[in-house]
Amino acid sequence: MKAKTVLKLFSIFALVAFTFASCHDQKKVDFESEKEEILKLHNAQRDYHFNKDSIAFANQLSKNFISVTRGEISSPKKDETISRYHGYFSSVEFLKWDDVSDPIIKFSDDGSMAYTIVDKIVAVSHKDENGNPTEGQTHFAWTAIYKKYGDQWKIDCVTSTNKPIEE
Repeated sequence: MKAKTVLKLFSIFALVAFTFASCHDQKKVDFESEKEEILKLHNAQRDYHFNKDSIAFANQLSKNFISVTRGEISSPKKDETISRYHGYFSSVEFLKWDDVSDPIIKFSDDGSMAYTIVDKIVAVSHKDENGNPTEGQTHFAWTAIYKKYGDQWKIDCVTSTNKPIEE
């Protein structure tokens, strides 16, 4: 009788220990490595602007992408984003697309989501309505929400504000 009780207790203990271990044996997240990945994506956006690569830019966005800007919420499809950025990139020459300060990057506890807060000055040259070259600068601030799909980060949402810089 004693042996059965000990065996039952041992079985219960083993089951509880196994359950506890499996619940807490989640993959450890290397947040420094993940931060480097987010920074690579952030810095690649600058290259996409200067190289006028609307396709690579759109490839950073998830299928669930939501944009919040100018008081509007939209969920543009990938081809709409490519077309919009192609038109924009074709109409300007980027002179500056620089962070005012390092982006703030924060992660969810499980490392499946992250956000960046960006403070940036963008300077472009373009032709005005009369075809004369002109330059302008804009101060942008935005939040980008990233989600990990498999082993790849994608941008799920961007909320952006901007104000022209008077020179």
